[in-house]
Amino acid sequence: MAGSSGESLSRRERQIMDVIYRLGRATAAEVQEALPDPPGYSAVRALLRILEEKGHLKHEQDGPRYVFLPRVPREKARRSALRQLVQTFFEGSTAQAVAALLGEPGARLSDAEIERISKLIEQARKEER
Repeated sequence: MAGSSGESLSRRERQIMDVIYRLGRATAAEVQEALPDPPGYSAVRALLRILEEKGHLKHEQDGPRYVFLPRVPREKARRSALRQLVQTFFEGSTAQAVAALLGEPGARLSDAEIERISKLIEQARKEER
């Protein structure tokens, strides 16, 4: 599974994963075009190969081109990364993680976001009973 090896991603690797998640699938040229301050084409190809070796990407052949896709759906990868973050920095405490996020300067929430969070808290209370 992606990320299960515990290998962390460099800033550039994270940017590439963001591009591929946003596009759904992309060639090396499309990734290069979407990156901020992009490296050369061969560097992008090398990074895509590394991400594939780490288990984050897979590729399909489309004529002469390789098209890269995420190996794990974004939501699943997000949950796994979040679980690891909570475990590492908040002793596994969801409450501590949420409190830290809400205590951040600039963590202003819209009324709709507050309503959604309230509903999630209500749902968690019901599941506890």
